[in-house]
Amino acid sequence: MLPKELAKKIRFIQIYTSKAVNDVLAGEYHSVFKGRGMEFDEVREYAPGDEIRSIDWNVTARTGHPYVKRYVEERELTVLFVVDLSASGSFGTKSQLKNEVAAELCALLAFSAIKNNDKVGLIVFTDEIELYIPPKKGVSHVLRVIRDLLNFEPRRQRTDIKQALDFMGRVTPRRAVVFLVSDFQAAGYEKRLRIASRRHDLIAVSLKDPRESTLPAAGLIELEDAETGERTLVDTGSAAVRRRYEALAREREDKLAASFRSMAIDQIPVVTGEDYVRDLVKFFRIRERRG
Repeated sequence: MLPKELAKKIRFIQIYTSKAVNDVLAGEYHSVFKGRGMEFDEVREYAPGDEIRSIDWNVTARTGHPYVKRYVEERELTVLFVVDLSASGSFGTKSQLKNEVAAELCALLAFSAIKNNDKVGLIVFTDEIELYIPPKKGVSHVLRVIRDLLNFEPRRQRTDIKQALDFMGRVTPRRAVVFLVSDFQAAGYEKRLRIASRRHDLIAVSLKDPRESTLPAAGLIELEDAETGERTLVDTGSAAVRRRYEALAREREDKLAASFRSMAIDQIPVVTGEDYVRDLVKFFRIRERRG
């Protein structure tokens, strides 16, 4: 049995995300994420306007009438969420923590996937693989994925994106649509990310909280690194300190975005407290136009 509050939250997410899928994302997901190719469906009689190249000459010769081959898109996809739930995600100065936004965003995309009859899987990681749910279809399966994301209590604090990508490569040999959801506060994963992006349709969902870009003028405050426990005393009353903090944050964000571009990886930047449905729609439409 699920705890009452968790069951209530899952139900809310199911209603909210289902509405978003039906009202906002209908058609966007299908048009952006294509199947693995075209598969043979049937042979039928030739009709005016059919491509001559599609004529099945063997059947035409046997029957004495022109027949054409009909193909349909092989629609089924595997969608895999690779989600960073390390300690840095347990931070939020708006209505939600970064990890909570990650769970809701994955729920929205998962409902979009099953609406198109795609498989959905989940990898949760910190500096080790903490959970793996193999891809399957169906609403009950997606609800399990959402439940485990919302209710998950990580054993470890730190982040190892490289290890997560190595594991994904072992358990996902065929091409998949992969959403890598993280605040990317780690290093040493770029080579593995480049390799994964060549094999899969990999999209980076980068999460941040507004306070990771700007500081309030609140005098002396103590900041603690959630993953290492290291503490630093910062004088936020100093305009120079605040400017330096903002400059370093911009530099980090620009470097991350440039790294994704260099690997031809699409990025969806998401800020806690803002409308992530809008961010997803923007991504889908840009990708469709490019496509």
